[in-house]
Amino acid sequence: MKKNDQTEEKMEQVLLLRKSGMSNRKIAEYTGVSYEKVRYQCKKDDCDRIPVDEELPEKIKMREACAFCGKPIAKEEGRRGRKKRFCCEKCRRTYWKLHRNEQKKNPKAIYTKVCAYCGKTFEVYGNKNRKYCCHEHYVADYFGS
Repeated sequence: MKKNDQTEEKMEQVLLLRKSGMSNRKIAEYTGVSYEKVRYQCKKDDCDRIPVDEELPEKIKMREACAFCGKPIAKEEGRRGRKKRFCCEKCRRTYWKLHRNEQKKNPKAIYTKVCAYCGKTFEVYGNKNRKYCCHEHYVADYFGS
């Protein structure tokens, strides 16, 4: 994913949270985007006049509001298990694309390998049969460029 795409998705999240009523400071803390960028983006899209819902961060923590956009999560009668964290699949995918470092990884599934092309040592998660550190080295070794 390109850095520009990631920035656009972060700004989309900023605007959605602001439209849901989260304050600029809380958005900056929550998303990791600087306060000035949040403030500028909200002014630019004319959503800085929306009333602030001080309880939104707590609602997100209690899983009553979506962790990506801040919309209320519909309660499903008869649903068992853990409460939903996101209002829809799109929000879930976009959130985890932006927050890959928060994903819990099993330490047993991290393998240290040596690249068959360049000899560099690299770590890979979940694929113990991987031979190359990057796609370019795979192509160079396989197709001989």
